[in-house]
Amino acid sequence: MSTILTSPSLRAQPTLRLAFALSMGAAVSLGITRFAYALLLPPMRADLGWSYALAGGMNTANAVGYLAGALVTPALMRRFGVTRLLIVGAVLASVFMAGSGFVTDAPALLLQRLLAGVASAWVFVAGGLLAARLGEADARTGASRSGLLLGIYYGGTGFGILLSALLVPQVLRAASDVPHGWTWAWWALALASAAATCLLTWAGRAMPDSPVSAPPSAATATETAPIALRHFGWALAGYALFGMGYIGYMTFVIALLREQGASAGFVTLFYALLGIACVASSRLWAGLLDRYRGGQPQALLNGLLGLATLLPVLSASAPVALASGVLFGGVFLSVVASTTALVRHNLPPARWAQGISLFTIVFALGQIVGPTVTGWISDGPGGLARGLVASAIALWLGAVLASRQHALKEIE
Repeated sequence: MSTILTSPSLRAQPTLRLAFALSMGAAVSLGITRFAYALLLPPMRADLGWSYALAGGMNTANAVGYLAGALVTPALMRRFGVTRLLIVGAVLASVFMAGSGFVTDAPALLLQRLLAGVASAWVFVAGGLLAARLGEADARTGASRSGLLLGIYYGGTGFGILLSALLVPQVLRAASDVPHGWTWAWWALALASAAATCLLTWAGRAMPDSPVSAPPSAATATETAPIALRHFGWALAGYALFGMGYIGYMTFVIALLREQGASAGFVTLFYALLGIACVASSRLWAGLLDRYRGGQPQALLNGLLGLATLLPVLSASAPVALASGVLFGGVFLSVVASTTALVRHNLPPARWAQGISLFTIVFALGQIVGPTVTGWISDGPGGLARGLVASAIALWLGAVLASRQHALKEIE
C-alpha cells in the first residue's frame, strides 16, 4: 500500500476528482450495463412476446455472468493488475452491450447479457477496490472522507441510470417506426458506456496499482488467508437477500408503472430522479458508513428499501411513485457501499480484495434468484404487484439478518 500513499500521480490529482472519475466504473457496470435494461424490458417484451419469467431471466443471465466474473476476479487482479482489469472489463462491457442490438433470439440475448455480466463484475470489483484504497490514502493525510469517497464511487451508478433515463426513451421514440426499434437503444447505450470508459481509463491510470508480484512474506501469507465465512455470516446472508429484493424492483418497476398507465415522459422523470438520488446518496449516508463497524448500516438501509419497493404497489398515484423512486435511489447503492465499508473497517488492506469479492459473490447469487423468481410470481395471480411484494419481504428479512452482524473485534 505504500506505493499508493506516496505516488506523485495520486498527489497530483485532487482526491474528489479521482473519486468521481472512478465512479464511471459503477456507471458502466451497473447503471448502464444492468439497470438500463428496465427501460428496455417493456418494448422488448411486447415485440418478442416474452413472459415476465423470461424477461426476468435476462437479468438472471446477467447475474450469472456477474457471479462467474466475480469468482475469477481475484486471480485476474493478481495476474494482470487491478487497473488493467478495470479498463479491459469496461471495454468488453461496452462491446457486449452493442452486441445485444444485433440479435433478437432469446438464447443469443441471454448470452450477451451473461457476457456483459462477466465484464461488469471485473469493473465493479476492481473499481470498488481502487475507491477503498483512495479512501485509505485520503485518511493518511488526516482527512476522514472514506465513507464519502466510497459513496461517490457507488453513487456513480446514478450517473449511468440518469444517462439511461435521458437517452433510452428518446431513442425508442425516434426508432418507433423501425422494426425492432429497441436495438437502437442498445447501440446508444454502448456508445455512452464507451464514453464513460474513456474517463474511467484516465482515472485508472492515475491510480497506481498495488504491487502483486513480490513473494509473500510469512506475515503477508497470514494476512491473506481465506476469510472465515462465519465472521461475516449475518452480513453475507442479509446481503444475499438484498440482492434478491432490490433487483426485482430495478427489473420490473418500470413495467409496473407502464401497466398503471404511466406515460413515457413520466417514466423518464421517475428514472432520472432515481438516478439523481443515487448520486446524492454518497453524501447522505457517508457519516453512517464511517461511524458503524458492524451491520447496522446495512440493516437500516435494507429496511428503507423494503418500504420504497412497496410504495408503488400500495398506490398508483404519481407522487407516491416518485417518492418510491427517490427513496430507492437514495438508499440502494449505499447498501453496496456498506459492505465495502464493513470490509474496510474489519480487515487489513491486504485482505480487502478477498472481502469485497466475497460479498460480490453473495450479491450475485441473490441477483441470480431475484429476477426470475419475481418474474415467475408476476406471471401468476396478482401480477407485478405481487412480485414486488415478495421483493419487499426479502429486503426486510435481509435487514433483520444484517442487524445481527457485529464488528469482527467484537466476535473474535
